[in-house]
Amino acid sequence: MRWRDIKKGKKAQKRKEKKSEIDKKFASIPDRVKAFITDSFMILMPIIYIVIYLVMGSREEFRDNMLSGWIYIIIPHFLITILFWRLKGQTPGMKAYDLELVEINSLKRASLIGCILRYFLTTLSLITIFPLLIAFFRKDKRTLHDLLSGSYIKYL
Repeated sequence: MRWRDIKKGKKAQKRKEKKSEIDKKFASIPDRVKAFITDSFMILMPIIYIVIYLVMGSREEFRDNMLSGWIYIIIPHFLITILFWRLKGQTPGMKAYDLELVEINSLKRASLIGCILRYFLTTLSLITIFPLLIAFFRKDKRTLHDLLSGSYIKYL
């Protein structure tokens, strides 16, 4: 870089441009919510239907054995979601909105341990709600489970 360019401040401008490009990659909250709702209907609802009516036999049987019923629902959902995140980097809902799950440092697909950690932290965040609200106060729109798992959702 030439001294004149540095003196005129061109180097500082390039840094700002690069930072704004990175900021644009973070997925917005509405797109993340829409992808989550889409995944709920495409992945979770068929599993719930199969467990209630095919595995357990009826709603009444599910109501009587609710703990085992929810275990039958959570385990396949966990496996399917982890496989999508690990192998493709996105679930069907994320694909519909051109989103991808990547590690924050390497910008590559999240590791298996990161995906597992993210799944459990997401579940805890949904139960307590507070960790999801963190995204409204951050520029990069990352939630607590994004921060703790070392990953984030970005646009393709």
